Amino acid sequence: MSGSTEQVTGPPATTLLRFATAGSVDDGKSTLVGRLLYDSKSVLTDQLEAVERASRHRGQEAPDLALLTDGLRAEREQGITIDVAYRYFATARRRFILADTPGHVQYTRNMVTGASTAELAVVLIDARNGVVEQTRRHATIAALLRVPHVVLAVNKMDLVDYAESVFAEIAREFTAYARKLGEPEITAIPISALVGDNVVKPSAHMDWYGGPTVLEHLETASVTDHDLAGRQARFPVQYVIRPQTAEHPDYRGYAGQIAAGAFGVGEQVTVLPSGRTSRISGIDLLGEPVDEAWAPQSVTLLLDDDIDISRGDLLVPSRDAPTPGQDIEATVCHVADTPLTVGQRVLLKHTTRTVKAIVRDIPSRLVLDGTSSHPEPGHLIANDIGRVRIRTAEPIVLDDYADSRRTGSFLLIDPDDGTTLTAGMAGPAFAAAIAG
Repeated sequence: MSGSTEQVTGPPATTLLRFATAGSVDDGKSTLVGRLLYDSKSVLTDQLEAVERASRHRGQEAPDLALLTDGLRAEREQGITIDVAYRYFATARRRFILADTPGHVQYTRNMVTGASTAELAVVLIDARNGVVEQTRRHATIAALLRVPHVVLAVNKMDLVDYAESVFAEIAREFTAYARKLGEPEITAIPISALVGDNVVKPSAHMDWYGGPTVLEHLETASVTDHDLAGRQARFPVQYVIRPQTAEHPDYRGYAGQIAAGAFGVGEQVTVLPSGRTSRISGIDLLGEPVDEAWAPQSVTLLLDDDIDISRGDLLVPSRDAPTPGQDIEATVCHVADTPLTVGQRVLLKHTTRTVKAIVRDIPSRLVLDGTSSHPEPGHLIANDIGRVRIRTAEPIVLDDYADSRRTGSFLLIDPDDGTTLTAGMAGPAFAAAIAG
């Protein structure tokens, strides 16, 4: 591919925040999200009119803001969130992708989906109930998924007379638990989502609180510590492009999304798991040649040598190429209704590569009455968090999840029907709780 190259100096500044909400049933997640959208003027007129009509039909005078997010008919009938609802909104300072995740223990596995790409998690607590088992479960998942920022939103402060002592005790207990899990940053905010206290506008009822509102914190939270472009470079090959046209008879490119780090023209790369090496001769981005590209851009890489590369192969810089392996230890969250058992044969999907594997051992399962573990459980059931040891039929390259959420994560899949069984995070045991 001919043409002048465009000099690129580095990735643009981040203007997008992905965050997830979580909490127990009736803690007020959907109301909080609705209040955020309503008070930040991110609700379309027809949406608000529909909510007002539905609220009047229920006999409510004021609009029920929870209806802005509880979109499934079953959710509205039962008054709970079931599926992960994604919402997109923006303020003058930042754009947001919000994942409103379920609170019921039956749907905890859905939080794994919603929080897996989040840079921040908002965990709600009903001020009347304090920290409960489901709160600990959500804090555990946030820490397990390495979400760098957690906001503890102590909701329904209007129902406890806006008592500072109630907020302080809940914040102390939650922070102590989250610190044990290794959560790096916790911000506690007292709110009333129903009334609007400290959600978008500061509360007039809690003059003892001098911190940010929820929206102010969302607008200012730093996400640079989760910058994919600063990680070790990884490029999973998704598709091999060979147009074989008269204009480009010898063109052979490797298309995919850069999972981490950056690649530049002239850089020597190694293809894993084969170990073959070559040099990048060109990078095509949106049909134009560039000198450099970084995560999470989707590009086509061209190499000097015509070597055997196919979907599922991984391109890495030769200077620090990792060693592929077949034995994996990981922390997992089991999401299927059928249990995961020792000796079970599965498919392991990692980026664009899928290999056969077997579950060799399940040494421990996390018990959420604290941070203790159940040794040698032998199996995991839906919503369980535990440690597993897996042997793959072919070598793969798994980074530690703490280093890269994208290349350190994987899925276990039922080979018979394609059902997702388990979401896994490779590397050392999660905190000391499930060391096994």
